[in-house]
Amino acid sequence: MSVPESVRILWSFARPHRRVLALGLLLALAGSALGLASPMVTKWVLDSLAGDASLTGPVVTLLVLMVVGAVLGHRQWVILGTVGERVVLDARESMVRRFFRATVPGVTARPPGELVSRAVSDTTLLHASASGAVVGLVNAVVMLVGTLAMMAVLDLVLLATTVASVVLVVVLFATLMPAIARAQEQAQEHVGRLGGRLEGALRAVRTVKASGAEERQADRIAQDARSAADHGLKAVRLEATVWVIAWTGIELAIILVLGIGAWRVDAGTLEVSGLIAFLLYAFGLMGPVTELSEHTSELQSGIAAAKRIRSIDELGTEEGSASAAAGQAGGRTDGRARAGAGGAVLELRGVTAGYGPGREPAVRGIDLAVPRRGHTAIVGPSGAGKTTLLSLVLRFLEPQEGELALDGRPYGELRHPDIRARMAYVEQDTPVVPGTIRDNLLFSRPDAREEDLRRVLRDVRLAEKVDGLDDGLDTELSSAAVSGGERQRIALARALLREPDVLLLDEATAQLDALTEAAVHECIRARARAGAVVTIAHRLSTVIDADTIVVMEAGRIRARGTHGELLAADALYRDLVEALRIASAGSGAAAPAGHAAAPATVAAPGAPQRTG
Repeated sequence: MSVPESVRILWSFARPHRRVLALGLLLALAGSALGLASPMVTKWVLDSLAGDASLTGPVVTLLVLMVVGAVLGHRQWVILGTVGERVVLDARESMVRRFFRATVPGVTARPPGELVSRAVSDTTLLHASASGAVVGLVNAVVMLVGTLAMMAVLDLVLLATTVASVVLVVVLFATLMPAIARAQEQAQEHVGRLGGRLEGALRAVRTVKASGAEERQADRIAQDARSAADHGLKAVRLEATVWVIAWTGIELAIILVLGIGAWRVDAGTLEVSGLIAFLLYAFGLMGPVTELSEHTSELQSGIAAAKRIRSIDELGTEEGSASAAAGQAGGRTDGRARAGAGGAVLELRGVTAGYGPGREPAVRGIDLAVPRRGHTAIVGPSGAGKTTLLSLVLRFLEPQEGELALDGRPYGELRHPDIRARMAYVEQDTPVVPGTIRDNLLFSRPDAREEDLRRVLRDVRLAEKVDGLDDGLDTELSSAAVSGGERQRIALARALLREPDVLLLDEATAQLDALTEAAVHECIRARARAGAVVTIAHRLSTVIDADTIVVMEAGRIRARGTHGELLAADALYRDLVEALRIASAGSGAAAPAGHAAAPATVAAPGAPQRTG
């Protein structure tokens, strides 16, 4: 990427605040002008001493310059600090909103720790680079040119000596700064990787410890830390080289100015007061040169951070594809559309979908109708495509072929929020949302009443547990504070509270004991009488009483029917049942705890035909 393009990316963060930055620049230039005037006023003091003139004027002028300079400096500091904080705030808000507007595959393709690093660490680097660095560079250049101009007024011979040193410094900056920028960018890249790996390892800390892999995992993560440090040290060494040569060049110029100036004073071609003023300007050159070095380094770090932050814009977002009419409909349809759907609330028609170009589709040619009421269970071996179906239904994933319809209306005519407003989802890992028990329950229905919360907690057998806590519903939760079964029940209560048209469960009872599982199944059966329930099952004890069971294999629907019908007709289903020691009454084996044995032939009215 070219330097102008990189600077343009960084400037895109500062552009909304350009008026305030312009004010900060004006204050900085005014302060620099006062600084440029000080050596001349000092010369005035010395000339007054030599001529026995009054010192009142020059001394008062120096005091005024000092006070005004302090006021301007304070105001500039506050303005640029405020702009820096606002730039960081804008960048963080933009990134956070982008994360949650992005598609699920786009976000999950990157380690969460890396995304957090970009929102926290990289944005911090914008504080100085997108505000103070830009103003500081402009001010330093103006100060440098102004100092050289004042030197020219005093003595051209000494100016030529000084300019040679300044040219050396400028050439040095132009030569070394690109290498410093590359080193800083690589360092930040490794910091992002470190964050991603550390977040993943801490999430799996129990597995790490149980496997005796603490040192190996720490070494692996430390390698990214060492790589970041190596690149950082490379940048430090290059910056140190710039600083040493720059300071040496200025000091050499001062020595030459002192020697040549003394010779010219002795020759009578320069006044002592003029030499002293010139030396003050020469010492003053260290200020703009230092600022140039510091702000250029900040700018390089900011450019590297800005490019990493802007790469988040590459995340695809869930843009609204629905028409205005569909958006106004809020995802719901009238009776005509419902009738046209043939009694199905949800349909998949010839759907094929996968997770990226060049990869085999996860599901192929799926035709499935979910009735408006009743329990539809989806079973199959690992990798059969079960969870992919839920991703399609929730529109986390878009089909490559075919279409989905809600109440007979194609998904393409509806917005993502309209579709999801009709559904509730309990995912397999059942993460706890940061906050209290109340926050978790209200997550998908913020306007729920207290009695509604109590009702769903009773349904999932958590009411007594919550009542026994010191803070009740306002107890803070974390992943370590609740068991896996309690997380599942909180997630299920949250879903039931929403009273959705379609309840989607991805093995929502896997971590429950038999008694609690039986109670939860009663909740699911009650929900199925009022709406549609779609269950992904990795153990068949959760689905033997489903109205329709869909068997998947290798991304396709192999068979469908009731438990009894599938036992009689499908070999894969019988193998799954046998593997989990679940049998029908006809096989003579006992059903699992919490379930009655399923009859050998149970046919739901209008059950879909088998396709296997």
